[in-house]
Amino acid sequence: MIKRAGLEENLVKLFGSVSRARILSFLYAFEGQSFYQREIMYETGLALRAVQRELQNLASLGIVKIKKTRNRVYYEVNRDSPFFKPFREICGLASERKD
Repeated sequence: MIKRAGLEENLVKLFGSVSRARILSFLYAFEGQSFYQREIMYETGLALRAVQRELQNLASLGIVKIKKTRNRVYYEVNRDSPFFKPFREICGLASERKD
């Protein structure tokens, strides 16, 4: 059986970066909710610049969508993305396991 740390390590290998894996896991854990960059930074423990870079990358791929309201920019998982279901299953495995 793979322990939780092993699952997170595999996510990092799959997604190519710790930042991307943490952000995707976080956003999929709170699917349907929007967050601004600093919230994602605090919740994932990542530096702001890493969060900004990865959110831009994920948005350019259509995995994350951007919503602008007043002077804030919010990010959430794009349910219309062809990656939505497979990533939800992959990220769900990592968040469900508590071993």
